[in-house]
Amino acid sequence: QLQLVESGGGLVQPGGSLRLSCAASGLNFHAVGWFRRVPGKDREGVSCVSVGRSTYYADSVKGRFTISRDNAKSTVFLQMNNLKPEDTGIYYCAAEDRAFSCSLSSPTYDSWGQGTQVVVSS
Repeated sequence: QLQLVESGGGLVQPGGSLRLSCAASGLNFHAVGWFRRVPGKDREGVSCVSVGRSTYYADSVKGRFTISRDNAKSTVFLQMNNLKPEDTGIYYCAAEDRAFSCSLSSPTYDSWGQGTQVVVSS
């Protein structure tokens, strides 16, 4: 398992932006997903990126969030634009030793970060 370290959460007004980071040694060889736990709801998959940089997004964030990876820094980013109050929650990154594709389903991941809080409020 990898030791994932997340950063970048915070408080932002509706319409604002945040960039989350997920770093770990060895991350370049893993598929990486971002998940969030929103109050009153089950944890949901937000976005994922494969080793080959294929990307997938939940319908709720398409066109607003962008996932990318910087292999030189062993880091995956989640750029979140046009944030809405319903994006409020704890965001987790997760990694899976998977050669192809990636999944928005959490049970397939075996390494998890500690979570970072995102609050979208005026």
